[in-house]
Amino acid sequence: MTTDLNSLLWDTSPLYASATCEDIDRDLSRGAAEARAFRERYAGKVATLDAAEVAEAVRRYEDLGELLAKPQLYAHLLFAADSEADDHKRLSQRTAEFGNLMSRELLFFDLEIMEIADDRFAGLLSNELLAPYRHYLESVRRFRPHTLKEREEQLLKMKSLTGTDAFSRLFDELSASLSYRMELDGEERDFTGEELLGLLHHPEAGVRERAFATFLNRHEENGIVFSSVFNNVALDHSQELELRGYRHPMEPTNLGNEIPEEVVNRLMDVSEANYGLARDYFRLKARLLGLPKLKNTDVYAPVGDSDRTYSFDEARELVLEAYGRFHPRFGEMAAAFFDERRIDVLPRPGKSGGAFCMGMTPHLSPYLLLNYTGNLRDVATLAHELGHGLHFELARKQTMLNYHAPLPLAETASVFGEMLLTRFLLQRESDPSVKISLLCAKIEDIIATTFRQNVLTRFEERMHRERQGGLLTSSRLCDLWWEENGRLYGDAVDMIPPYRWGWSYISHFIHARFYCYSYTFAELLVLSLYRNYLEQGDRFIPTYLSILESGGSLSPADTVRPAGIDLADPHFWQKGYDFLAELIEELKGLVEQRQH
Repeated sequence: MTTDLNSLLWDTSPLYASATCEDIDRDLSRGAAEARAFRERYAGKVATLDAAEVAEAVRRYEDLGELLAKPQLYAHLLFAADSEADDHKRLSQRTAEFGNLMSRELLFFDLEIMEIADDRFAGLLSNELLAPYRHYLESVRRFRPHTLKEREEQLLKMKSLTGTDAFSRLFDELSASLSYRMELDGEERDFTGEELLGLLHHPEAGVRERAFATFLNRHEENGIVFSSVFNNVALDHSQELELRGYRHPMEPTNLGNEIPEEVVNRLMDVSEANYGLARDYFRLKARLLGLPKLKNTDVYAPVGDSDRTYSFDEARELVLEAYGRFHPRFGEMAAAFFDERRIDVLPRPGKSGGAFCMGMTPHLSPYLLLNYTGNLRDVATLAHELGHGLHFELARKQTMLNYHAPLPLAETASVFGEMLLTRFLLQRESDPSVKISLLCAKIEDIIATTFRQNVLTRFEERMHRERQGGLLTSSRLCDLWWEENGRLYGDAVDMIPPYRWGWSYISHFIHARFYCYSYTFAELLVLSLYRNYLEQGDRFIPTYLSILESGGSLSPADTVRPAGIDLADPHFWQKGYDFLAELIEELKGLVEQRQH
């Protein structure tokens, strides 16, 4: 099967015909009118409504949320695919301002839910009419101690347009606009950032180091902008913590994630206690590559035949078969992303870096963005993002307020999908050398999703704490980054000097405070779920389906409890690292087998 170029671009026409079509104007006008009508009907009255009236109000609220979301999500897709097009820029800014205005218009609803007297609220929760919305209502109330008066909240939202939202937009536009020039195979040529990062999988060490250094040096050239963005985002967060009475920088994220502080701390402490596992692997990989010691540009170097490239057609077939073998329904849902052209595949100037899956609403299909360059890691990324897509598809049985999974579970299906792909690839291979390369890729992925994300979280934590004491220079940001990465690499890996600027391209630091520990959480959770699958076989599938179908209707702890998982178990996180240790031992066995 040959893929034509057009099929590698997503088709957003089911949403709107273009960035300038009249349907967008119509939906924005209708949304604004319905938001005003909702406010007129309910403002000042929520605390006096009975259960039936609250249920009706919540249903109207989430219907309105779907209407308001569509043009904003469409604008985000267009801007991510091409941030240089003027129509995309204008629509993105217009919908951002519209969304901000609508959130201010509707802010009263959550605030008035918080103001319901405790005894009355308990009575509402016990009424079956509100059963579908119990988790939503309880989630709103969790923020009651940290919420300001409506006018103050409105002012904060209004000023965010020229504050953190503006700096986030600057970060995105600058990152997407950067171009890079480097010699490869005797020829000077231009690269996108994603293409350079893809060369970290190149078989030649010199190419890997040159590519990463070129990428990072370009960021250093723009260091004034990047450090200003990071400082302002951190300062804004610090001021909000003070205004809202939070005790530490991570508290709002933990509260939103419904994960107790002690559980998050244990997750990170256990991760750091197991950094030695990563260093053991790095030393083993140095042996496999015939190097005395790895540089950090060698961490993802191909072993054996894993330097081979995969066409997107090959990647599609591998991933679809892996999902289909798990369950035919998964294969069918994954195939729909390709058949309906809901994937944007190739890197290009102006396109956002990295990869994402955007869940829209229960009535709109999700979309994937990739920057596919053809290495094994990119095949795994396709499996990862399709996992997100399947999660969103299965959660469409929920209503809007219960659609999005809580952040700690948002990576569950994506990481599980990568495990399915690895298992499938290992099962179809008999050559020990190929199995070694596949196991290396999986172990590196687990290290990146656990230990590296823990490093990112520790850096972010230190950045926010230190910013409370004053401006962080670029040099200090580089020092913090270097120190936290050094704790992971120890004496097993040498970091190249330009890596001091590695913090400057991590978009999660800008777009979502402390998102990164969710990856660690999800990876270790999935290792437990995957063990259950290996032990139970097909009996596990209904439990797994129910986890994904629940969307955000339950807390993380309640969502995974049917799978026999207790997030409060002090030994839970270590079990995931024990699984990683077993994989490393399996790899060592294969290496010894090949040598004999």
